[in-house]
Order: sequence, then C-alpha cells, then structure tokens
Amino acid sequence: MIYSVDVTIEVPVQATEVAERVEDAVTNLFPDAEFRREPDRFVAESHSLDAFSDVLHEQEILDTARREFFNGADDEGFSFSLKKQPAFEGKVNFAVGSADELGDIQVRVDVREPDVESFIDHVAPPTEEGRPIDPDDR
Repeated sequence: MIYSVDVTIEVPVQATEVAERVEDAVTNLFPDAEFRREPDRFVAESHSLDAFSDVLHEQEILDTARREFFNGADDEGFSFSLKKQPAFEGKVNFAVGSADELGDIQVRVDVREPDVESFIDHVAPPTEEGRPIDPDDR
C-alpha cells in the first residue's frame, strides 16, 4: 500500500527556551521533518509518520494514539497535540486539556491516499489485549 500524506508540525518557541532544544523535541519524533523558523515558532513538514509509529509501538500506546487520532479526525485527515518535554526525550505524551505554559507541539496530518481511517490503522493499528491485530487475521 502506498501512503500519501502531508504532515505539518507547529511548535511555539518561547523567549525563555533554547530554540535548538525545541527543534530537537520535534526531530526526535519526526526525524525527516524539514524546518523553517518563524519569529516565535518552528513550522516543520514531513511526508511520513513511520518513525512516530515506531515510538507508539515501542511505548505500547497504540490504543491511546488511535483515540487521539480519531478524536481529531475529519474528512481530510487528523490533528493531535504533544507535550514538548517528553518529545525532547524521544517519548510520545499526548497533550490533552489545557495547553502547557510553553505551548504544545501541534501536528496536522492531511491524508491523500488511501483514506483517513486506513492511514490511522497503519500508524496505530487496532489491538487486542494490547497487541496489534494482524489485518489478515480479521
């Protein structure tokens, strides 16, 4: 299956933060992201969530990721937010509720191929008893 997605990552950079550390927080989870610096934030773009998916599998948080993805889904894609400090450590921690005082990492995934639900299944497959379900076993 060929996946065609555009991932846009926006993250505020506060005056009290070291910009390189904020950039590292993003590249730890999205290593192929291409950055541009704006006055008070970074905007990065990518065309893959493969490395991010690997972290979700390693942390065994596929069900949480699916819930966040579907909560932020629409006809064109899905959005979610991540906490900066865990990202700096290479960990995924979804931001729910009020934003962190330094701001959260905002991620928007626009899916062109195949469709939103199929791509979510690819990034964070459904699980049974915490283990990914092989689509051929369904």
